[in-house]
Amino acid sequence: MGDEEKDPKLPIPGKRNILITSALPYVNNVPHLGNIIGCVLSADVFARYCRLRGYNTIYICGTDEYGTATETKAMEENCTPKQICDKYHAIHKDVYKWFDISFDKFGRTSSPQQTEVCQLIFKKLLDNNWLSENTMQQLYCDTCKRFLADRLVEGTCPTKDCDYDSARGDQCEKCGKLLNPTELKDPRCKVCHTTPRIRDTDHLFLELPLLKDKLEAYINHMSVAGSWSQNAIQATNAWLKEGLKPRCITRDLKWGVPVPHEKYKDKVFYVWFDAPIGYISITACYTPDWEKWWKDPENVELYQFMGKDNVPFHTVMFPSTLLGAAENWTLMKTISVTEYLNYEAGKFSKSKGVGVFGNDARDSSIPTEVWRYYLLTNRPEVSDTLFTWADLQAKLNSELLNNLGNFINRVLSFIAKPPGSGYGSTIPDASGAESHLLTKTLTEKVGKYVEQYLEAMEKVKLKQGLKTAMSISSEGNAYLQDSQFWRLYKEDPASCSIVMKTSVGLVYLLASLLEPFMPSFSVEVLKQLNLPPETLSLCDEKGDIDKARRPWDIIPSGHKIGTPQPLFKELKDETVEFYREKFAGSQADRIVKAEAEAQKIAEQMKKTKVSDGTGKKQRQSKPAAEDKPKATELEVSVSRLDIRVGLIKKVQKHPDADSLYVEEIDVGEELPRTVVSGLVKYIPLEEMQNRKVCVLCNLKPATMRGIKSQAMVLAVSNDDHSKVHLSTNFSILVEALNHTSPLTLRKLPFTCCSCNFQAILLPKWALHLGNFDYLTAD
Repeated sequence: MGDEEKDPKLPIPGKRNILITSALPYVNNVPHLGNIIGCVLSADVFARYCRLRGYNTIYICGTDEYGTATETKAMEENCTPKQICDKYHAIHKDVYKWFDISFDKFGRTSSPQQTEVCQLIFKKLLDNNWLSENTMQQLYCDTCKRFLADRLVEGTCPTKDCDYDSARGDQCEKCGKLLNPTELKDPRCKVCHTTPRIRDTDHLFLELPLLKDKLEAYINHMSVAGSWSQNAIQATNAWLKEGLKPRCITRDLKWGVPVPHEKYKDKVFYVWFDAPIGYISITACYTPDWEKWWKDPENVELYQFMGKDNVPFHTVMFPSTLLGAAENWTLMKTISVTEYLNYEAGKFSKSKGVGVFGNDARDSSIPTEVWRYYLLTNRPEVSDTLFTWADLQAKLNSELLNNLGNFINRVLSFIAKPPGSGYGSTIPDASGAESHLLTKTLTEKVGKYVEQYLEAMEKVKLKQGLKTAMSISSEGNAYLQDSQFWRLYKEDPASCSIVMKTSVGLVYLLASLLEPFMPSFSVEVLKQLNLPPETLSLCDEKGDIDKARRPWDIIPSGHKIGTPQPLFKELKDETVEFYREKFAGSQADRIVKAEAEAQKIAEQMKKTKVSDGTGKKQRQSKPAAEDKPKATELEVSVSRLDIRVGLIKKVQKHPDADSLYVEEIDVGEELPRTVVSGLVKYIPLEEMQNRKVCVLCNLKPATMRGIKSQAMVLAVSNDDHSKVHLSTNFSILVEALNHTSPLTLRKLPFTCCSCNFQAILLPKWALHLGNFDYLTAD
């Protein structure tokens, strides 16, 4: 992911040194598209832009792992907080990798560096007298026998005209107001749903009122110098207007950074205090010289990206913490804040499982660059925006396919045509381009667009930057049409050469301008141009865009291009309707629906018969008239099954399904196959390691809970499936297939699917109403 394997970058004197962070995603669920556009994707676009400009840039992020939400999720899944963090960190990292997020470091807040840096800052605040002790009233659950942290309490929001009945103890999701749990009306424990009572408990507080002058001086200066987004300024001013109050920094929890204070040694730091420090500790994981980035405000510019509900923590809390620590910290220069991305008729919600999640996008047939483009054109910069499948289809088909893809394919396909109808894939000369009237008009427009693009991107107006870049593609299409190059080729070859050499320069320019938004698109364009990816650049650090005004000079005459290919595919109505239906409702609704479909297929499988490939029918102990094959039944030959003995090289539990294993199995090919098996409740993990198994290899690969399975592990069981055995004895499997053994050959992809059809149970993803065309070879 990104450049994590390269040597760490450090600030360089005399250059622009840009430190970029995005709000640390919490590890209690899979990120949805609203999370992705609000934080990591927006920051990634800006980081890629900065690198193209030649700025010395690092992009830091990671998973936020401490706090109540992790403990709550661990209780739900009956495991430890550490196991939850390991599971969801891997899921987040995989999703962001698929989305082409170019982190320089994607770390975790549960690292030793986090404890070290967090305790260091705490001690500075304590030494500088910015902390106070106080007794506070906190809700205590007699049933659970514990103080309830904020997120373990739900109730009705006390804010006038809100009255949201599922407000959390720390913040109302509806109106955004920060709360204390004791302020909630009709509070209830989120674990046992009983009403908690109020008890006294001692805690440490950060004295925000004492830091008010320092904080306001910072905000007044930097909000202007850093061109803070308007929604960030409004949220910050609302907080200041309400009046700063001492803020508790400790919690009665076990999962978190321990407080290095004798009186409070059984408590941990509150997540709002320790999570932003994660930016610093993850940088410390990136380089031991992290202070060169975080303690040099004169030479480092800090840009931070987040959703609007995170603003006060980054404009008030975190700066106050660093100002109080008083070590010349690098404070945020620019904050870029998004509003909410809503989904179809409602809101994206991690907790309720509503919307399209990162793994859903990854498992769809829609490419990464299309998802990135749609989210960024729909980025909620000044107000909430709406994700709809119809809008995604329209933007893909009209803007990417018919505008951008059409322009690039027309240019490259014409150049690739053989001499006599094209240029034999060789870039022609363009003598006299400066005086070619149509080209001169075009390049004046393009030069202005590039200036507007740079201005928008420098101000982190990403949506405007993308729109401006796409305008150049529209100008390119108009230029081709107005020039009528297909006529010029015969009637005015010199002018045609100018048009095509200018146009291929525009293709390169578009690949550069759009690389921050659609990096995989740009890689493919450069491949078709037969240019290495590292050639991409926008302009020098001073902003010189001379090549944008002379696009005919970008790619030299005589250069051989690669093979043109269509860059985008049409998204059809039936596909859109399929996805709209598939992702309707909540994740829980979808699981119920999938299980119902599995049962339906299981019933149909009972009608399917298995033969041994010799033409003989299976032997039956007591033939009965009702057992004769019906006209609708399908007979499957065992000879079509490619069964091999493989070695499990690696196995682990599926990160998103408690009943599944994910194995890497050597079946005698160059690379091991990834296989997903529903054997968790039958065979212990240690018994799966480094053992031989029979593997059915000629099934169409299919995705199971986000991981593509490339084969099937075969097992035998007794009639009631209370005992399951992984056998490497091929004859036992053949006997089972021929139904001469009391053992039954089974595949266990889902514990909810326990059906049999005769001797072999194939997973629902390998079947199509009993049609064995899903077997990929005879």
